[in-house]
Amino acid sequence: MKTELQFFIEGKSIQTYMDEMSKLKEESFTIYEKFQLPADGFAEKLQQHHLHFLTITEDWCGDAMMINPIIRKLAEAANIDMRVTLRDADTTLIDRHLTNGGRAIPIILILDEDGTLLGKWGPRAPQIQQLVDEGRSLLPPKEDPTFTERQKEFIKTFTGRFITDETLWLYVYDSFKEKIETLLNQTK
Repeated sequence: MKTELQFFIEGKSIQTYMDEMSKLKEESFTIYEKFQLPADGFAEKLQQHHLHFLTITEDWCGDAMMINPIIRKLAEAANIDMRVTLRDADTTLIDRHLTNGGRAIPIILILDEDGTLLGKWGPRAPQIQQLVDEGRSLLPPKEDPTFTERQKEFIKTFTGRFITDETLWLYVYDSFKEKIETLLNQTK
C-alpha cells in the first residue's frame, strides 16, 4: 500500500495542476490572483517547520476551486512544497481520509519534512460548512420534482460566492491556519 509520502512524491506541483485544469480553471486563477495573505506573520513562522502539503482534489469541485489557490498562496509564501493527487485516479488515499464516510474533497494532508502525516484539513472551513448546511436545509425533499433544478441553482449560487466573497476566503485561511498551529503545538 502506498504511503502518503509516496503519493506526495508522485504528485504534481500545485502550479502544474492549476495550469492543466480543464474545469473551473479561470475561476480558480481569479481567486489565486485576488487573494491576499493576511499580514499576520504566519507564512514566515511556517518556514521554520519544513512542512509539505498534499491536496487530494479534482478540478470539477467548486470547493477545491476556491480552497486550492488560497492554500497555494500560503505554501508559496512559506516555501512549502505543495503537491496534488487526484481523488478519482486512485481512491486508496481518499479512502483513508474519508469525511463522514464520504470521499469529500479537497483534503489537504500536512506532512512533516520526513513525509510523516501530521494531520489533515478539509473539505471545508466550519463557517462555510454551516452556510452550505443552511442552504441545503432550504431545498425541497429529494422526492420533490423541483429538487434537481433547485439543487443546481443552489450549487451555481454558492460557486459564484466562492469566486467573489473574500470573507469565505478568509474563513478557509483562518481555519487552515488554526489546524496547522494545533498540529505544530502537538509535535512540540
